[in-house]
Amino acid sequence: MSEKARVLILFGSDSDRAVMEEAAKVLESFGVGSRLEIASAHRSPDRVRELVQEAKGAGIQVFIAGAGMANHLAGAVAAHTTLPVIGVPLGGSPLQGVDALYSTVQMPAGVPVATVAIGSAGAKNAAVLAVQMLALGDRGLALKLEDLKQRLARGERL
Repeated sequence: MSEKARVLILFGSDSDRAVMEEAAKVLESFGVGSRLEIASAHRSPDRVRELVQEAKGAGIQVFIAGAGMANHLAGAVAAHTTLPVIGVPLGGSPLQGVDALYSTVQMPAGVPVATVAIGSAGAKNAAVLAVQMLALGDRGLALKLEDLKQRLARGERL
């Protein structure tokens, strides 16, 4: 990507890659580096923990975690870090992602996960939200966000 990764994008299985790559594309458009990794809260919990524990030392500042069905990935990430976590519920289940939405948004007090919409729009919004978080300390990113708002007001798409 365009700079050292500041956002780690995790997703539960390779079938989720195309949707989560939408987040990476948005981040790249802002010049924010990201890294994509497959890590399942259920199938590879040790890998999730290791990725999260190594992330801060590697310069990661925000996590985006996307998964479908019971989607415990974002919560598993949040359990191991004090960095912001944004959960992206994904479809593909018989409940069309509503199960993933509920399991992402219903976190216990003290373990917050910011939650966005189901699917591709959610992945894009997760990236914008990550940029908003990073922009709190980065005037250049703040200006790019202002430009985005103006473009959206003119009817342009993200």
